[in-house]
Amino acid sequence: MSSTEGLKEQLFEVAEAPKQFVKEGIKFINRCKKPDQKEFLKITQAVAMGFAALGALGYIVKLIHIPINNILVGAA
Repeated sequence: MSSTEGLKEQLFEVAEAPKQFVKEGIKFINRCKKPDQKEFLKITQAVAMGFAALGALGYIVKLIHIPINNILVGAA
């Protein structure tokens, strides 16, 4: 009988985890709020600056790569 009780307890624990996850997820969603316009603009500016920085870095790497590639491939 103890193995049946142990199995029952394990099944209860397995079923409890998704319930707890959903409960915490609902609590999290209820605490979230939409950003106001000032906060949204700040986030947008930060993302735009990140895009610009990574784009500039990629462009610089490409500018450096082209002459080096021509030297290596042109020499062969």
